[in-house]
Amino acid sequence: MHNKNINCFVLFILFLLGISSMANAKSVASKRALTLEKVEAIEVFWQSVHQASFKTGDNIDIAYAANFKRPEKPYVIIVPGRSESYLKYQELAFDLDNQGYDSVIIDHRGQGLSTRLTANRLQGYIADFDHYAADLQQLVSRVLPAQYPQHSQNAFMLAHSMGGAIALRYLQLYPHKVKALSLSSPMIAIASGGVPNWLAVSLIKSGATINNLLSDTPWYFFGQSDVNKSSFADNRLMHSQTRFQRFRALYEERTELKLGGVTFNWLAQAIKNSQNLFDDLDKLSLPIQMMQAEDEHIVDNEAQNNFCQQLNKLNNDYCPEGKTIVIAGAYHELFFEVDEYRDNAIDNAIAWFSQHQ
Repeated sequence: MHNKNINCFVLFILFLLGISSMANAKSVASKRALTLEKVEAIEVFWQSVHQASFKTGDNIDIAYAANFKRPEKPYVIIVPGRSESYLKYQELAFDLDNQGYDSVIIDHRGQGLSTRLTANRLQGYIADFDHYAADLQQLVSRVLPAQYPQHSQNAFMLAHSMGGAIALRYLQLYPHKVKALSLSSPMIAIASGGVPNWLAVSLIKSGATINNLLSDTPWYFFGQSDVNKSSFADNRLMHSQTRFQRFRALYEERTELKLGGVTFNWLAQAIKNSQNLFDDLDKLSLPIQMMQAEDEHIVDNEAQNNFCQQLNKLNNDYCPEGKTIVIAGAYHELFFEVDEYRDNAIDNAIAWFSQHQ
């Protein structure tokens, strides 16, 4: 009887511990959940964010948003992906602020609130991929120091998809004060969708050459157009229906943010940039972390793996162990995923920055 009472007591304690553990796990998993209260808090936070633009040497207006209020600390440079605007990144800037980090977000030329580059403003076009890096250099080295002369110029960089390719190229081409880089699903190379890589490259380069010979107007690549309206059920960007609907609503409300498909020239420049990233690998001289979406449909994960392995041979702190950090189950847009995947990505980035303060 005595042993039976002890066993019942032990089971009761284990039951309580189990409840406590489940409650704690739920709390951890949802610590950045996009609740109504959080949406309202983001709106209040965003009212104090400085939104402005600067003009480049080739007369392009580049929009950016800066949340600077901790002058003694390094800030985070957020480098978005293709078709994105800084307005889409309000939640991430809010979460970084709650972690004690100032941030700045750039709208790349040809998208967001920056100057569009073609008569058809919906076309994804770039004349030279290095222009993206030059714009980033102007923002970081000239615009921000003039706007915030008392703020530390030391920074961390958090870059997604095409933004990852731009960030890496910027770090290869220019002197900088970036202490560490965290990459989210970086566009080391574009996924070819099952088409052999050699064939895809040949089609793109040939198409771009013919386009430039026959017309001053950029042509869309095969199957690309002004319209890009996949439903949530069909999308392969994120599993979070809440965040998907939120960013779609933003683009419907602010129609000037919309961007359609890519042109031959954009793709040709992206391919050229991919080769440049590998050719100039030894010009990278900072700690680099690369996060990879396990269920990726937009960029090439094998190219990421290859890049990480080669990078780690230069320095053990570049892609530690020569491996990406795989976010199991996640689609491409890690910072717009369901809370479990998103928290994982943000926690990895914050830990990386903390390690390299």
